[in-house]
Amino acid sequence: MTRDKKLNSIKDTPEVDVLVIGGGINGIGTFRDLALQGVRVLLAEKDDFCSGASAASSHMLHGGIRYLENAEFRLVQEALHERNRMFRNAPHYSKPLPTTIPIFRFLSGMLNAPLKFAGLMNKPAERGAAVIKIGLTMYDWYTRNDDATPNHDFKMKRASLNDYPKLNKDIVCTATYYDGWMPYPERICIDLIRDAEAANGDALALNYLRASDGEKDSVTLTDEITGETYTVKPKVVINAAGPWIDFVNQAIGQQTKFIGGTKGSHLMLDHPELHEACGGHEFFFENNDGRIVLIFPFHNRVMVGTTDIRIDDPEEAVCTDDEIDYILSMIPKVFPSINIDRSHIVYTFSGVRPLPSSEDSRTGTISRDHSIRSVAKGESGFDYPIHSLVGGKWTSWRAFSEQTADTALKDLNQKRKVDTKHLAIGGGLAYPSDDEAKKLWLQNLQQKTELPLEQLEILFERYGTHAEKVAEFISAENDSPLKRVPGYTKREVTFIAQSESVLHLDDFLQRRSALAILGYGTDEALEELGKIVGQSLGWDDEIIRAEIDRTQNIFAEKHRVRNLELV
Repeated sequence: MTRDKKLNSIKDTPEVDVLVIGGGINGIGTFRDLALQGVRVLLAEKDDFCSGASAASSHMLHGGIRYLENAEFRLVQEALHERNRMFRNAPHYSKPLPTTIPIFRFLSGMLNAPLKFAGLMNKPAERGAAVIKIGLTMYDWYTRNDDATPNHDFKMKRASLNDYPKLNKDIVCTATYYDGWMPYPERICIDLIRDAEAANGDALALNYLRASDGEKDSVTLTDEITGETYTVKPKVVINAAGPWIDFVNQAIGQQTKFIGGTKGSHLMLDHPELHEACGGHEFFFENNDGRIVLIFPFHNRVMVGTTDIRIDDPEEAVCTDDEIDYILSMIPKVFPSINIDRSHIVYTFSGVRPLPSSEDSRTGTISRDHSIRSVAKGESGFDYPIHSLVGGKWTSWRAFSEQTADTALKDLNQKRKVDTKHLAIGGGLAYPSDDEAKKLWLQNLQQKTELPLEQLEILFERYGTHAEKVAEFISAENDSPLKRVPGYTKREVTFIAQSESVLHLDDFLQRRSALAILGYGTDEALEELGKIVGQSLGWDDEIIRAEIDRTQNIFAEKHRVRNLELV
């Protein structure tokens, strides 16, 4: 259904069972879950789908080993099981990741965890091999009946330096365990929306539609593209706006202080030497101030982060000069012989974690667990309850969505019809079970479309089994590779622009592809993509120029780069 048809549907039938405000992973996950239960559900996102906190993550699927020290055992166990479900349900967008911890002491931090449990200590302390061993043993034990990843392994100094010659020679040993990573987290959200709308004709998701006001029995939504307003009458409202939760509640008439967000910033580096030094592993370690740091080979770049700074307005989140200096200064602790400076930065990004409001002096100890804060029907003069989703991790989105959907179903006096625990996501459906099955799948698709096998392999890596639809569209007419954008063709860009709710040029570069984060958003690439996306969506030359300028400004102001030059 086109965007105009969706908006007309809202105008013709304003009554909905559930209004979900916020199109990050938790809002979209809840939207899908409710759609599968047959609920008439509307999702409204003020910007693009997966453009806020969900787009600014470390791209990790992990249990959170450091949360064990804060006694968040339930959270870690849940996240580990959800990580493994993602490996099975979305194998195209979730991959096991070997993660190595460089360790500089054997016994440091032994008393830290018990003192934290007793509330007698709230300061960082370096974690030695013994503490890390205990944590990783618990990590393995939580998933002892699931062989999704190998158990952890320790290597002494000599073996570690043999594996990683440029590693800091002051280490005493290393520990390696497995978590997961998401090569295209934003595309997980697109898959979930597609699945939801395909399963339920009464499920509608709209980007650039802002919740702007609230009345006793209704919520006003404003189209950020045209300025037109729409009135919907929900039985239940779910506020999944992440760090904007309190702002949304205020807009619709509720005064809340649920969120105490912290900003996390990352750098993307074009540094082949550092990429090679990692040996395909994420390096996860502790800075001198107790802050956890990651160095992560992400495609052909290296991601480094992250910070943890309190912030009041998520609209102001941007990676500052101080953060850039801080992040760059951490790398020599692990790889002291590798020279890195600002010239290696191709992109920066920053987002706000929607953590619960807290007076804790250390942001690192604020719980990363999820919770629902509810205002019951009638409490503040509304005929609908408002459920605000606080906290949460990318890894545990499905569990949080299930909990939220069950809350809404209870309000609606309905029972769950579909369990999502083992439900394939998007291009993870009918995913080949091994390399031989993948080879056969690609060969069959090549016979069907007559596209080069190399191109089909690229499409499969990007879209999983959904690559079949992309390939069929590409093969229907003459196609040509892009000159300024590696690995893309004109027909592929056209298909994505026309079928995935692209309304602005940056939607494609930042959230339908990984081009921006990998540093391929050059001025020349924007000119080329602007014309293709514009022609696909019927833009005239004036709009195309405006979209190119808009994207250049976003890259410069929000991501500190313009044409690969740091600003």
